[in-house]
Amino acid sequence: MAATEYDGRPGPQVGMSGAWRPDLKRWGKPHYLAIAEALADDIRTGRLTPGTRLPTQRALAEALDLNFTTVSRGYVAAHKRGLIEGRVGQGTFVVDPARSSRPGSTAGAARIGPVDFTMNLPPEPDAPALRARMQASLADLSGDLINLLRYQGFGGTDEDKEAALRWLKGRGIDTTRERLLICPGAHSALFSVLGQVARPGDTICAERITYPGIRALAAHLGLRLVDLPMDCYGVDPDAFAAVCTKVAPRAIYLNPLLQNPTTATLSLSRRQAVIAVARRYAVSIIEDDAYARLCPAPPPSFAELAPEITYYVAGLAKCLGAGLRLAFLVAPSARSVLPLAGALRTATVMASPIATALATRWIMDGTADAVVQFVREESAARQRIAASLLPAGTYTADPHGFHVWITLPEGWTRAAFASQGRSAGLGVVGSDPFCVAGTPPEAVRLCLGGPSTRQQITHGLEVLAHALEGSPALASTYI
Repeated sequence: MAATEYDGRPGPQVGMSGAWRPDLKRWGKPHYLAIAEALADDIRTGRLTPGTRLPTQRALAEALDLNFTTVSRGYVAAHKRGLIEGRVGQGTFVVDPARSSRPGSTAGAARIGPVDFTMNLPPEPDAPALRARMQASLADLSGDLINLLRYQGFGGTDEDKEAALRWLKGRGIDTTRERLLICPGAHSALFSVLGQVARPGDTICAERITYPGIRALAAHLGLRLVDLPMDCYGVDPDAFAAVCTKVAPRAIYLNPLLQNPTTATLSLSRRQAVIAVARRYAVSIIEDDAYARLCPAPPPSFAELAPEITYYVAGLAKCLGAGLRLAFLVAPSARSVLPLAGALRTATVMASPIATALATRWIMDGTADAVVQFVREESAARQRIAASLLPAGTYTADPHGFHVWITLPEGWTRAAFASQGRSAGLGVVGSDPFCVAGTPPEAVRLCLGGPSTRQQITHGLEVLAHALEGSPALASTYI
């Protein structure tokens, strides 16, 4: 049947194929709210019937002479009211009010709703076979549940350490059990390391733009955090040497692979240059290698190149799942493990036996590798979506990571851009929490992982891309 144009008159419009053109003036409200009101009214009166395909946001924006973000905001408002749903590869459709309101209805399962780009976590496995495999491992642990609810020896059992050593060997790190501790997350591992290498008032170096957690930990421990200049390739070794001659730092903290938030990766030559400076000035290296297993061929770790001065932390949250709060800590020597273990035991008592047992099982039976492979492939797919939508030159990313660092065009401030995103149901993180010193750059971080689908990622990036290509003044006009 041929598509018919919606002429604005009452009555069902069969096969409209996205030709809806509402009159927004009659509602006397901001345009984005008027779009939602018009949808609700046309559904109520039968002008729009369930299953009708609506115009794309771009087409409706052109037809109504509105900016893309206003229309997107209107569709988000309509989605929140249960009026419309998005279908993968098909478009946006009117929802049957009775179907969407029935208890237990799954009508909204594929809807495009608000997209949270703020939380930096890996894509969640959605392959049925893989999810079944993960759940079966968890179910198998129930046979030993009583034992797992008891206190365990600190630092992990022999079996747990064997699994950890296997995991680390996959990164190229060949160490011993005596230098290894199993910790309840990377954050606690970093906390214990900082507490051992420095005392209140001591100086720690870090990249100028860095992981916010290290700022919080340094502040809590009374440490002075000194920023190091960096470029697209990471921290500047010469600047590190210059700082060492002035303030004698106790350690340098680095997130050298797919850095959070800039996505930079230190090359082998830069790593060697940093090591040379650290050895010359007796500075410990704290390597936060959160994303190591995501790269098929990463540069050698600092723990490989300079094991005698490196505290290496490999958390599982960014590779397997944010809720798996577990990390493997490799110390420079067996002797240095003892005070670290004492600090960790005092602060945390022990890592969760259930989480540790699950991680051990996944590593030993290959489930962990399967999850990592899924995260790699899904992250690469989402990065391709970002590359196809975001304006060239506005962002940096790595095809193996799941976050993006956007440098805002002239005219945009990070606060205005974040506000713009929120108005369209999109969460982004401005540069402020990542900046160690100085004025934060006009930049934001987007996370492409988490529970969002590729369809939601596409929708959210389309909105942000239009904002980046347009004027901030135009993007803020909703009335």
